[in-house]
Order: sequence, then C-alpha cells, then structure tokens
Amino acid sequence: MNILCIGDVCGEIGIRALERRLRDLRRELGADACVVNGENADVLGLRPEQAWRLYDAGADAVTLGNHIFKRMQIFSELKENPFLIRPHNLGPHIPGHGYRILEVNGGTSSAGTRLCVVNLLGRLDCEWNADSPFAALEGVLGEAEADAFLVDFHAEATSEKAAMAYAFDGRVAAVFGTHTHVQTADERVLPGGTGFITDAGMTGAVHSILGVRPEQSVARFLGHPPQPYRAPDSGPAKIEGALFRVENGRCAGVERVRAEVED
Repeated sequence: MNILCIGDVCGEIGIRALERRLRDLRRELGADACVVNGENADVLGLRPEQAWRLYDAGADAVTLGNHIFKRMQIFSELKENPFLIRPHNLGPHIPGHGYRILEVNGGTSSAGTRLCVVNLLGRLDCEWNADSPFAALEGVLGEAEADAFLVDFHAEATSEKAAMAYAFDGRVAAVFGTHTHVQTADERVLPGGTGFITDAGMTGAVHSILGVRPEQSVARFLGHPPQPYRAPDSGPAKIEGALFRVENGRCAGVERVRAEVED
C-alpha cells in the first residue's frame, strides 16, 4: 500500500495546484491513498467549500492543525464531514473526529486494508493548550481497529516530531510532520519499522515565504504594522509531500515528493 501525504496547502494557488495535478501524481506514484493537510487552504484556516475542493481534487482525507478555528465556517462541517480530521488531542468538547478509518483498495496487496489516519497537534510553541499528543495517540491505538496507522503530527518543534516517531516506532506505519511549511531531507524508516519525515513541506506558491506574499513577511520583519496574510495570486506553484510504502502495518520505504505546477 502506497500512501501519499501532502504538506500544508497554502492559499488558492495551492488548491489550484492540487486540482490540476494531484490525480495524475497519484497515478504516477502508484498511490493507493492520499492524505492532504488543508489547514492553511485559506492562508489561515479552511472554509467548507475549500475542503470539498481538496477532496474532489483527489484527497481521501483532509487533516487540520492549529489554525482550525481561524475560519469558523468549518466548525459546522467537522462533525458530519466524512473526510475531515481535526487534531485528536484538542479534547472531547471540540466537534469532529481526530481519526478516521479509510478502506484502501489499491490493488491485490492492499485490498480491504483499513488505514487509520490520525491528526495530532504539538504543544511546544503551538497556539493551543492541547492535551498530550502522546497520550492521545496511545488512546487511539487502544481503541481503533485498523491494519495500519498513519499520523499527521502538526507541530512546530522538530524535536517533538521526532520524539513522537521514536515513541511509537513499530506501532504505527508512519509519522509525517506538518506546520512549518519547509520540506525536510530526513525521510527514513526507523529501526522498528515506522516511516518518518520531520516536515512534508508546503503546497503553494514557489515565490513566497511559507506560502505568503514575500513583501508582507519582509515588511513585518522590518517593523511595519501587521496585515492579514495573503498568498500570491498566481505564478509557479509546488506540491510537496512524502510517499510511504506500507506492508503489513509497517513502513518498507519512504521518499520525498515534489512537483512544480505552472499556474
């Protein structure tokens, strides 16, 4: 079973890139399932119509993160939407689901495979006073019935992401980091059989600072009054992520994915 994990989609330009390229990319890579982090699809947050565009573009699940409530329109979608996954460690008072089971039917080896996709939020330097992501994942492993577990760990600190992967090495198929919007070059399979990459990267404008118009970030560092962030309207875009090859609940290989799309 090949699982394609796409890094944070940032802005309309990132959504359009997936609409134009994701289904072809899935075929080229032989991806049986695709998980897309969509929490920045509206630059900060995600609107319901954007979530459905990501699904129609080829995502089987759309994960979220610390900007989950920047666009409150998504609140009503969280409970009933069949593919949205919010951070599991936000607590039971938050509507929606922190994990979902995907039935993956991508060929003989993966027919009928139950893939549990878990979304977790880091606590170090993230905005939410979330519950322990380690305890939350332990709870998922104790209650969810699945053949393989995939974790989108939306966190700031590289150390926290690596700690998550090592803490559950051999018990989950893969941990891929999101949130920092910079694809890392440390993809690997840990000794126990868990695939890991610190950050899958970003899907959005090539000529940007973390998906935001460069002049806006530069102005902020120069001390100008902050303005609402905006993504570039057009220009070359990129899709970044990681492809995990999973066999019998463990990772047999992982590779970085990067594709450019002319907008």
